[in-house]
Amino acid sequence: MAEHHDEADMVPLRLTDRPDWRYLLHEFELLYRHGSAGGSKAIRTHRKRVRDTLSAVIDANPEIVFSEPEQKPVTAHLGRAFDLAARNGLYGISRALERLSPQLTWQYGYKSVPKALARKYAFCDILGPGGPVKSERLTLGFVLFAPNTVYPQHSHQDIEESYISVSGAWSENEQAVYAPGSLILNRPGEEHRITTGEFDPCLLAYAWIGPGERLAEPGMKFSKVRKRVERGI
Repeated sequence: MAEHHDEADMVPLRLTDRPDWRYLLHEFELLYRHGSAGGSKAIRTHRKRVRDTLSAVIDANPEIVFSEPEQKPVTAHLGRAFDLAARNGLYGISRALERLSPQLTWQYGYKSVPKALARKYAFCDILGPGGPVKSERLTLGFVLFAPNTVYPQHSHQDIEESYISVSGAWSENEQAVYAPGSLILNRPGEEHRITTGEFDPCLLAYAWIGPGERLAEPGMKFSKVRKRVERGI
């Protein structure tokens, strides 16, 4: 007997059908609206591009396409990351993400990941070509690091990237320690390396802006060792 499909089941799922995901995107918009640019014109411009693009995406009521939820070893630290965020001003976005955590698809993004790093790192896209909320103009998501992690040197071709700390302490290129609420901007092609504190996990929100074809196929790869040594990192 042929399987019966209700006509309503064939209608694409839209953002307005899932208010829990819309609330999370609203928290992202607040994150990029109310944070300080620290006097940096480049960061101020980036913040505006992210929130303006995000507002346009939300207004368009994009399609939502879910993948199978997937965890990685590092997600064992996610509960602690949420606990830490409850103590700071980023509680809103952390709580919105926590409510959706059973639906998240955590991934590595690289063809090959060192065995040690595979236990200490993973990310999940929230919005972008990789969904679940579809957009060709912007990618938003979260990356989670275990305590005492070294995330190797890498860069993103044609993609402007920012990280905002949600919980935990971390450093980029060993130049400073960043606390919750801090924003770091990486221009296209800029090399960066991340390290995290010894005792607690680190949860970062990220935004990528770039050409649609590059966001869809970012070609993530780690920098060669020789290049890292030449840069003193």
